[in-house]
Amino acid sequence: MNHGSPSRLLQQLDFVREIDRLKSILRRTLVTDGSRNENSAEHSWHLALMVLVLEEHGPPRLNLLQVLRMVLVHDIVEIDAGDTFAYDIQGLEDQEEREQRAAERLFGLLPPDQAGQLRRDWDEFEARTTPEARFAHAVDRFQPLLLNLANEGHSWKLHGVKHHQVLQRMAPISEFSTSLGAEMRRLLDFAVEQGWLET
Repeated sequence: MNHGSPSRLLQQLDFVREIDRLKSILRRTLVTDGSRNENSAEHSWHLALMVLVLEEHGPPRLNLLQVLRMVLVHDIVEIDAGDTFAYDIQGLEDQEEREQRAAERLFGLLPPDQAGQLRRDWDEFEARTTPEARFAHAVDRFQPLLLNLANEGHSWKLHGVKHHQVLQRMAPISEFSTSLGAEMRRLLDFAVEQGWLET
């Protein structure tokens, strides 16, 4: 295979242009200053930096590069499938089907070898069977918690989300990291005390 071929480069550039659309997918959480909604590309970037900073709270010998690959590709499917709100019961019903179709199309824009690798990274994140995927998921759950706290529970209050729902959503954090899990519970208790999250 000629890895420098013009057709290969065109496929790669098509993919790069297409994933720019992730910057237009708005999430329910606000950025920390409360001025606007976060977009999915910002979320992925934020997760990548959180992974670098919080690595010590993961298991020993964690493959950090693989965690970074997963957090950078995990939401690309939202370009087609949209961002499904974590507490939207109806939206969650067909989320997997919508995201599988999106993964086929979006990763399929790349040359086959790269399409296969990025699809495997995305599938690994979704399966949550490796230590790297579980760490990626834990950080993915922690990030919107921090943004909600910075905005006094904005999206929780807006959508009537209760403490037990957030605690259930955050369960992968406790399952993976004792230190992050303890801090998550402390932050949720604080949110309840402040009146930002209803019991």
